[in-house]
Amino acid sequence: MTEQVDRGVRVVERRSRAINDFTELSRTVVASGLMRRRYGYYWTKLIGGALVLAAALAGFVLIGDTWWQLFTAAALAIVFTQIAMLGHDAAHRQIFVSGRWNDWTSIVLGDLLVGMSYGWWQHKHTRHHANPNKIGSDPDIELPVIAVTADQVEERAKHYGRPLAWVMAHQGVFFFPILLLEGLSLHASSVRRVVSREPLRRRPIEIAFLAIRLGGYLALVFVVLSPGIAAVFLAVQLGLFGVYMGLAFAPNHKGMPLVPAGAKLDFLRRQVLMSRNIRGSRLLDVAMGGLNYQIEHHLFPSMPRPHLRQASGAIREYCLAHDVRYTETGLWESYRIVTRYINRVGLGERDPFECPLLQVRQAV
Repeated sequence: MTEQVDRGVRVVERRSRAINDFTELSRTVVASGLMRRRYGYYWTKLIGGALVLAAALAGFVLIGDTWWQLFTAAALAIVFTQIAMLGHDAAHRQIFVSGRWNDWTSIVLGDLLVGMSYGWWQHKHTRHHANPNKIGSDPDIELPVIAVTADQVEERAKHYGRPLAWVMAHQGVFFFPILLLEGLSLHASSVRRVVSREPLRRRPIEIAFLAIRLGGYLALVFVVLSPGIAAVFLAVQLGLFGVYMGLAFAPNHKGMPLVPAGAKLDFLRRQVLMSRNIRGSRLLDVAMGGLNYQIEHHLFPSMPRPHLRQASGAIREYCLAHDVRYTETGLWESYRIVTRYINRVGLGERDPFECPLLQVRQAV
């Protein structure tokens, strides 16, 4: 009985320390001014992004019906991805204090300019932030094609039969080529959500904006280009858009520990242990839209993007001081980790990466 009481006391003390760990960190970050809004930075990006997109579309019309337009397609893929990343910032309340201003900014950027439903994305992304890499809770590990858990491999093998075994064993190799279809998938998922019966705020606005963006863009492409060139143009633009989006998001959590469905974790460890930062220059910060600071972003989702680099040093030191594993790697190494992890899952390994927090709990 005494041993059980002591064990219970240790558990309570550990949970109390865990709660205080994030509270202390939060106070330090807020006091440092890193949560203050950066209006000049974001207004520059909002206006600049709109002007660059307008210039790209004007150039598209002026260049006319030629195969050189494939370079325009590549440029538009980059522009649309950068605008989508800006919409991501607005959705996390990084741009304005007003939630209404942030919502409408996300709707205009996402639905009207990029062709992605803000309501669909917000519902999905909110669940991901609440429980990153948690089985049964994080939609980002419930991929329709790639299996990221052994249970998913077994389920799909039963459904599709043994011919799928070779593909699953090499699924890491197929992961990045599959991203060529991600752009089309994002548009299709957005349309599916706004016309479904699931609850969605501002449904008429989102339907109207998506119709203008998708319908108007297709009409413009086929008016300016001949059918053959138009089809290739769309394939290149959508393919590169999907690849760029995937390359920016894939390194963040894939290959990090998975959390069992019934596990309960404190906020600090739930966000840090399941996330991976990518080392690099400020150019990488721009290319990845700040997503390379995934740990800082998950701990403080409303922190403006330009403050993430500055916050990373202090948060890294804080985690090390509190014995919380802070994962950081290079960009290409992160892709190798993702590929290796997905392949190992496909080969049937149940726990390619064991959750470090569960190791700690088992030791208590």
